[in-house]
Amino acid sequence: MESAEIRRRWLSFFEERGHTVVPSASLIADDPTLLLVPAGMVPFKPYFLGEAKPPAPRLASVQKCVRTPDIEEVGKTTRHGTFFQMCGNFSFGDYFKEGVIPLAWELLTTPVANGGYGLDPERLWVTVYLDDDEAASVWTDKVGFPAERLQRLGKKENYWSMGVPGPCGPCSEIFYDRGPEFGEEGGPAVNDERYVEIWNLVFMQYERGAGDGKEDFEILGDLPSKNIDTGLGLERLAMVLQGVHNMFEIDTSMAVIDKATELTGVRYGADAASDVSLRVVTDHMRTSAMLIGDGVTPGNEGRGYVLRRILRRAVRNMRLLGATGPVVADLLDVVIRSMGEQYPELITDRSRIETVALAEEAAFLKAIKGGTNILDTAVTETKAAGGSVLAGDKAFLLHDTWGFPIDLTLEMAAEQGLSVDEDGFRRLMKEQRDRAKADARAKKTGHADLSAYRRVADTSGATEFTGYTGTESESVIVGLLVDGVPSPAATEGDEVEVVLDRTPFYAEGGGQLADQGRIRLDTGAVIQVRDVQQPVPGVSVHKGSVQVGEVTVGAPALAAIDTRRRRAIARAHSATHLTHQALRDALGPTAAQAGSENSPGRFRFDFGSPAAVPGTVLTDVEQKINEVLARELDVQAEVMSIDEAKKQGAIAEFGEKYGERVRVVTIGDFSKELCGGTHVGNTAQLGLVKLLGESSIGSGVRRIEALVGVDAYHFLAKEHTVVAQLQELVKGRSEELPERIAGMLAKLKDAEKEIEKFRAEKVLAAAAGLAGGAKDVRGTALVTGQVPDGTSADDLRRLVLDVRGRITGGRPAVVALFTTANGRPLTVIATNEAARERGLKAGDLVRAAAKALGGGGGGKPDVAQGGGQNPEAVGDAVAAVERLVAGTA
Repeated sequence: MESAEIRRRWLSFFEERGHTVVPSASLIADDPTLLLVPAGMVPFKPYFLGEAKPPAPRLASVQKCVRTPDIEEVGKTTRHGTFFQMCGNFSFGDYFKEGVIPLAWELLTTPVANGGYGLDPERLWVTVYLDDDEAASVWTDKVGFPAERLQRLGKKENYWSMGVPGPCGPCSEIFYDRGPEFGEEGGPAVNDERYVEIWNLVFMQYERGAGDGKEDFEILGDLPSKNIDTGLGLERLAMVLQGVHNMFEIDTSMAVIDKATELTGVRYGADAASDVSLRVVTDHMRTSAMLIGDGVTPGNEGRGYVLRRILRRAVRNMRLLGATGPVVADLLDVVIRSMGEQYPELITDRSRIETVALAEEAAFLKAIKGGTNILDTAVTETKAAGGSVLAGDKAFLLHDTWGFPIDLTLEMAAEQGLSVDEDGFRRLMKEQRDRAKADARAKKTGHADLSAYRRVADTSGATEFTGYTGTESESVIVGLLVDGVPSPAATEGDEVEVVLDRTPFYAEGGGQLADQGRIRLDTGAVIQVRDVQQPVPGVSVHKGSVQVGEVTVGAPALAAIDTRRRRAIARAHSATHLTHQALRDALGPTAAQAGSENSPGRFRFDFGSPAAVPGTVLTDVEQKINEVLARELDVQAEVMSIDEAKKQGAIAEFGEKYGERVRVVTIGDFSKELCGGTHVGNTAQLGLVKLLGESSIGSGVRRIEALVGVDAYHFLAKEHTVVAQLQELVKGRSEELPERIAGMLAKLKDAEKEIEKFRAEKVLAAAAGLAGGAKDVRGTALVTGQVPDGTSADDLRRLVLDVRGRITGGRPAVVALFTTANGRPLTVIATNEAARERGLKAGDLVRAAAKALGGGGGGKPDVAQGGGQNPEAVGDAVAAVERLVAGTA
């Protein structure tokens, strides 16, 4: 059965059974903690966490996934690959274990002629979590699965969580026995090479706390609803259904291997080392195509680096196999043809994917040509000196000059019998990042390779900035990139990067945000500009989208900025200069600027300070700034030599590089700084500056945040309204508010303590009566009861332990009390030592009670806690506890 058919049957099967089919999400994770989507459930995390409502209670998908932690193992094992497809079916509070297990069994074992996958039931094995009797019962009693092929494993194997506090639960995994040729028998617990996992059913029912590893964490309680998250590896199942030994030999991957052997003349299966390279090529080319298809472009950071590393490893392994020229075009063609039926976007975006991949291959082949000679020389010198470690500065040179990823250097050095000084390499990399401010640089370069911008600069020269004196400019489009790739034209809806010969748009720099606005062509086409950057010196790149019409290189255009935004930013930038000077006057020259951001109506200013700035000093600084505004000082800009600027005492901005000629912005007799940004003409135009406060952002660095102009007025107006309301409530003047509110809070705190003390005493007062009413159940003193609604879990626990302590005489005792809090039932159960000697454990009793309540729980043998969904079932829970006590006693 081909991979496309496996995918089609999966979606069809679940759609016929009430699931809404959703398309695969992009590999670019919509999650700040992830670079790429590594699992099928990632797009549904907001639904499982209760942050968003799912589009339907039942969903099914086939999700593209990329994982790279084990990239060095790719091709060496049957299981490691960077790209894979995860078939998933999901239930959000709908069906649970009794629903999902029969569905899985039905799809796997139904004959192919009837729409299933036709697996032999006798070759399937199942694992469940150690104490998940419910799942085991569904398998054996409802499905009829033989108990001798069902194994119970621990948290490490059969308990799922995201590795952080959040949803978790036990899982059940389905394995396929590939036969004795793959190792000893005994099931998945013995041999995971012979028994290959094909499907994992996760029963998401609990919330976990903090902890390390897969086993060391606490179960905090039940989730609001019981959810299902399953994952079937499409490549794993294809491996089984197609009767091949590993996932690199399935239909969609083998096609790439066949093309690689055709290009290199190396036969697959003839040599172990060559086979590893062929498998690396097929895996990495599939991954590269999917990443580029989803908008990732090669780079030196983040996702871009992942793609660059993977694509270059593929090219490198082709060269190890004997390829001497470009190979990416031929390999990509096979990937797109073999995967296009499953992902039609690969076909529709073929041109863009090929353009990006071929450009990266060309850059790498050029790097290999020069870099290999450097590496060979360095290896020869190291060996001649009797060394076995390639110096870190050599690895850095290869990376910085020739674009060699450190992983490639490690591989090539290892082939020559050398290791690499990775610590030295990483130290040099860190120094380079610190100097170049890598984050800002990454933003400026956008999606395109820097060479594209350099070609524009070489052809058309630097962009002339007209924004100091005007807000519009007649211009000509001299460069155009669509989705990060150079293009002669762009049409409506395209994301573009436009270079003009002259522009009024300020490119982000010196802490000032970029201008926004529109570029209009004579043809009627309109580009909405969202951002402007200078990825290479002198070239302003306008980033935005084509709103109407067609845009072409060479077309005349009218560039116009959003003047309201510009004026608001200019006010913020001038206010930053005033703040800087006022802080230096108050704290001394050590309060040097360490960064800033000037945005419409507000700014932040970072500066050096060994300690927090006292509130009184901050008040004085704010007052001084606003006094300068009232003086109506002119703001002037002048270009001069850097030496002259220094002689005049101009302050240089942190981290900026200056040429021989610099622009100096002077605010009356108060401030003088080197600055390329835009400013107001007079301080009176700022209106008002309000410092919101200051805080630490790192060792020895503080940050002030502030509002300017109308934004500052709105803030103060709101504060005035709040103060007026408080005056009315406390019946006092504004200057009396702090003292009066402090007194009220103190009284409230005292009252809360008294209430808590009274409530606890009231709850504990019932202990004697409850202990006296203990019921004898076959020699065990059993106390059950329901305390007033709203009793906290801590108070209920104290009461249970108090009652247990009042049952004396060495009698076995079980205390099980219940309450309802926020509409949900809660129980705490405790046993004494005599009861535990009879086999009565609090954890077992809580699980029985919580099951009756429609929930779960757990704890230690002497005391445990649980809860559920149905407060009306407390009587059933009490009966369940009594039956268990009677049966054990």
